[in-house]
Amino acid sequence: MATTEFSRHTHVPQSGSFGRDRITQWHPDDGRFWERTGRAVARRNLVCSIAIDHLGFCTWLLWSVTVWDLRSNGMVLSVGQTLWLTTIPNLVGAALRIPYTFAPARYGGRNWSVISAALLLVPWALFMYAASHPGLPYWALLPIAATAGVGGGIFASSMSNITHFYPADKQGLPLGLNAAGGNLGASVTQLTIPPLVLTVGLVNLGLVWMPLIIIAAVCAYVFMDNLASATSAYSLAELKRIGRERHTLIMSILYVGTFGSFIGYSFSFGVLTRIEFPDIRIAQFIWIGALVGAAARPLGGWLADRFGGARVTMIDFVLLAVGIVAVAVASRAQSWPWYLCAFLFVFAATGIGNGSTYKMIPAIFRARVQETGRPASMTARRNAAAAIGIVSAAGAVGGALIQQVFRVSLDASGSILPALAALAIFYLLCMALTWAYYLRKDRTGHNGVSLAEVGV
Repeated sequence: MATTEFSRHTHVPQSGSFGRDRITQWHPDDGRFWERTGRAVARRNLVCSIAIDHLGFCTWLLWSVTVWDLRSNGMVLSVGQTLWLTTIPNLVGAALRIPYTFAPARYGGRNWSVISAALLLVPWALFMYAASHPGLPYWALLPIAATAGVGGGIFASSMSNITHFYPADKQGLPLGLNAAGGNLGASVTQLTIPPLVLTVGLVNLGLVWMPLIIIAAVCAYVFMDNLASATSAYSLAELKRIGRERHTLIMSILYVGTFGSFIGYSFSFGVLTRIEFPDIRIAQFIWIGALVGAAARPLGGWLADRFGGARVTMIDFVLLAVGIVAVAVASRAQSWPWYLCAFLFVFAATGIGNGSTYKMIPAIFRARVQETGRPASMTARRNAAAAIGIVSAAGAVGGALIQQVFRVSLDASGSILPALAALAIFYLLCMALTWAYYLRKDRTGHNGVSLAEVGV
């Protein structure tokens, strides 16, 4: 594979590289390099990353799908305890997204992919132990459930790693595919676990996923790469600077509106449907929403590449507001077909928004670096990779917040309608925020760089 443009030099060792050298020449924004060498290497790394991200999501949602089966298996859990066992992995996954974001820069993208995949074995092994010991006290179940959060952390590291492999103007689709492969894990878990519980049993569920995790870790070891240009640990000052960046905060809010909605509805859709339509066999439908959202995410990335991330995102928030109002109307009318269609529309909109917002981040930080007059390519990629992790953590926390919005609404009024009204207003505020910062033509940076004119 060695050429004048691409090589793994044996005289440049990689600390902790498991005995393999890193790629020292990587220039994806060079069109000639990209066509001759870069595209194939990036695609190989993307495929492995998608597989690991997918298994991460399957692991992350493990407890949200199986906790009712644990109760049927002999565990005595109150409704409140059950809800906490589904929320804890969400919160832990959100918290882990920060350190996971910076792990590829510290250890190498390939190295961390192997490590993070191998860590997925832990929650599955512990779940099998818990399922086989129904007498475990509740306090022991909490840390066991918390380990599933490692599945949520993988998303951040895979996205920040893949960012370095693709040209700046072609990142929307691969980031969308990588994220969609992960998001699809939510649907796969919801679809496959109920029949698997009946066939292999709750205690043996891990025996289905653990071999797949081992295969994914081996593939990462064999086929993925460490990039020398992307392997440099972030300093504390650098992290503080990126975290305090105004656009990191803004994009975090917008991602709460898109991904926070996707993961929040994925966790809540089954429960809400049981409350609104108790006669519906929700197990037949619960997986469809996450599937639609995951499938729509690459479309959002493609649309963002074609029309600009900010334009697509702003329109998407309008669609989310319209969709959630439709859910409210269908709920009040007690129309199950319209309720399902409206919720699927909302899931599709969350997927499109997930793809378009992630396209915006590299473009924003590329424009910000241009404002300073510094060399744009590597600095922008590095800043964007860090921001992606922070933003993804905020989105995951947003999922937990949406769950709590529904809980408060039900406790206070016995209805989900106040929660839906609040969410519709939030989406419209996000639409206004997108326009104000990224589409208003007179908004410029310090050197007159307009974010509306640089492909954001």
